[in-house]
Amino acid sequence: MKTFRKGGIHPEENKLAHNTKLEEFPIQEKAVLYASQHLGAPAVVQVQKGDKVKVGQLLAKGEAFVSANLHSPYSGTVSKVEPAADLSGMKKPAIFIDVEGDEWEESIDRTPELKKEITLSPAEIIAKIKEMGIVGLGGACFPTHVKLSVPEGKKVEYLIINAAECEPYISIDNRILLERTEEFLTGTCVLRKALQLEKVHVGIEENKVEAIARLKELAANYPGVVVEVLKTKYPQGAEKQLINSITGREVPSGRLPLDVGCIVCNVSTTLAVYEAVQKNRPLIGQYMTFSGKSVTTPHNLYVRYGTPVQSLIEYCGGLPEDTGKVICGGPMMGRAMANLNVWTNKGFSSLLVINRKEAKRMEPQNCIRCGKCVEACPMGLEPYLLSANAKLNRWDETEKHHIMDCIECGCCQFSCPSYRPLLDLIRLGKNKTGGIIRARQQKK
Repeated sequence: MKTFRKGGIHPEENKLAHNTKLEEFPIQEKAVLYASQHLGAPAVVQVQKGDKVKVGQLLAKGEAFVSANLHSPYSGTVSKVEPAADLSGMKKPAIFIDVEGDEWEESIDRTPELKKEITLSPAEIIAKIKEMGIVGLGGACFPTHVKLSVPEGKKVEYLIINAAECEPYISIDNRILLERTEEFLTGTCVLRKALQLEKVHVGIEENKVEAIARLKELAANYPGVVVEVLKTKYPQGAEKQLINSITGREVPSGRLPLDVGCIVCNVSTTLAVYEAVQKNRPLIGQYMTFSGKSVTTPHNLYVRYGTPVQSLIEYCGGLPEDTGKVICGGPMMGRAMANLNVWTNKGFSSLLVINRKEAKRMEPQNCIRCGKCVEACPMGLEPYLLSANAKLNRWDETEKHHIMDCIECGCCQFSCPSYRPLLDLIRLGKNKTGGIIRARQQKK
């Protein structure tokens, strides 16, 4: 069974929503859209107070190359344009909409019929992806048109679709592969054509038995689609680990997947590409999991962007009495939410309710030099050393020992028998070290 070469762990899977079918979350009366929901230059707001908007209408334009358009998920009236706090607590420009009905732009194909024939050229596909505001929905929200625009001198040999879904609790990829299989497969072919490749590799963990069977059955009708069954091991779905599992190649320190001839997209992004290119539908929402051990009924929901998180929680039965924390994203790489008075945005893959027992942190003990964090690290780093140097502000040492290569997967902290806050310290170290490196580069 294929897997990556270094490290990895096996946390409890907790795929509680694994068999829960996809459903559409009801439209709310008010919505708040952050103007920039991507990595890169901020998008420029194109509407103002009092404007009437339709579903699919451009709200903010990504004018820089590394930027992304934002489209309205709703029809209604813009009530105001002013800063609003996001998940991090920072205030960012936002568009407030009073929702009135559900009127869509006429150019969007809303029919359920599969559109399999790809008529656009590679350049036209990339242009359409940019126009529709598609970004990576695995969390980073990097503009997809930028990822597909291969610089001169670089060559792509592998297109890999990340269907591993190795994070505990999250079940969206599995449900998309079961319920929207052909749209997904068409999306893989759209991406393959954009990159002018003969094959596309879909990497999926062996625990998704039904999805694997359905993919293999239908992939026979899609030339060039190769289903790669991988060992169930966290973080199998991390970009560099997935590349190593499927191709055997290793992304060097400080380099990108493209440097070893690879491009990776995830399942939700691939589905969004299908809808953008084949249906002319902008990215206005995405599927997400609502789950937790104390949650009575886990859900897999399609949620339009700008939906109040509080409304999601109420729809799913409210917070259980023993709630310890609410996490945006997976329990390994997601972030605990200090404020629930926020709105969904691109990359909002799950909302997890962690009970007090799971959320409680054990009291850190002295490091016993057992080496388990080193053994678990999929990047081949020394987490105990990086965290110690970060705590002592030894930034030259953190850089020397490749702290910037950390993918923040949490394997080290998960495996530590002394409950040391290894990842917390490494994240702080990465932030400081990265700032020092950027400042040095700007002086050159």
